Amino acid sequence: MAVKAGELRHRVTIQQYDNGERNDDGFYLQPGGWTTLKTVWAKITPLSTKDLLTAQAAQSEITARMKVRYRTGKGIDTTMRVIWQGRTYAIDSQGMEDSDTGLEYMTFALSKGVEKFKD
Repeated sequence: MAVKAGELRHRVTIQQYDNGERNDDGFYLQPGGWTTLKTVWAKITPLSTKDLLTAQAAQSEITARMKVRYRTGKGIDTTMRVIWQGRTYAIDSQGMEDSDTGLEYMTFALSKGVEKFKD
């Protein structure tokens, strides 16, 4: 079943960390930082209370899911982060493909307020 365009109503920014530019001696010429990789339409779904309690029992910080259209080439991975409505989310899972064809959409687990994203 194809993903409906109206379902993907949240505009999210996917960012990746850039370590900065180094010279031949290995010294940084420019400091690293987060850069925008792409901006895509997605569906952000907070976990239900039941799912949230289950995640907490497993000592997981996952608080939401993100659904995006299937992407080829350089995809989205766990080294990246998501910005949505001014909130920063870590991507905690590789993309899980849809169960029909595996080529329509991908779902990612997200966590909020993660310490690894100190700027």
